[in-house]
Parts: sequence; structure tokens; C-alpha cells
Amino acid sequence: MTLKQLLESQKIIHSDPEIMSGTPVFIGTRVPLQTLFDYMQEEGGLIEFLDDFPYLKTQTMKVLECITRLMIEKELCA
Repeated sequence: MTLKQLLESQKIIHSDPEIMSGTPVFIGTRVPLQTLFDYMQEEGGLIEFLDDFPYLKTQTMKVLECITRLMIEKELCA
């Protein structure tokens, strides 16, 4: 399972051609998932993302949980 598939199955993100041309966004927003990853690569990281998008705190934590789950599964299967 890919991260996108897991996040979609958990109802955290979705892709709709009518919203941001199908870019995966957090459900109920127009904030692309890629924005979280872009922030994570910058100096302010997660804290700055949550400061700028406080309404995405719960969804962001779920994304991190899903990433962790996939990493653990990958390690167990290696």
C-alpha cells in the first residue's frame, strides 16, 4: 500500500479533478499534502506548518502516524 492509498483510505486526503486539478489535498481544504512535506524540509518544519494551518493539526498527526506505520511495515517485511 502506498502512502497516498493509506491516507485516502483513512479519509485524511483526497484527489478530485475539480479541486486543485486533482492534487491530493487534506479533506475539507485546498491545502495540498505536498505543502506539509515542503514545510518539513524547511527550517521551521512541522511547528511552522501547524502555526500556519492550525486547523490541520489532527489530520497532520494522522499523516505522521500513517508514515510511521508504513515505515514499520516496510522494516518488518525487509
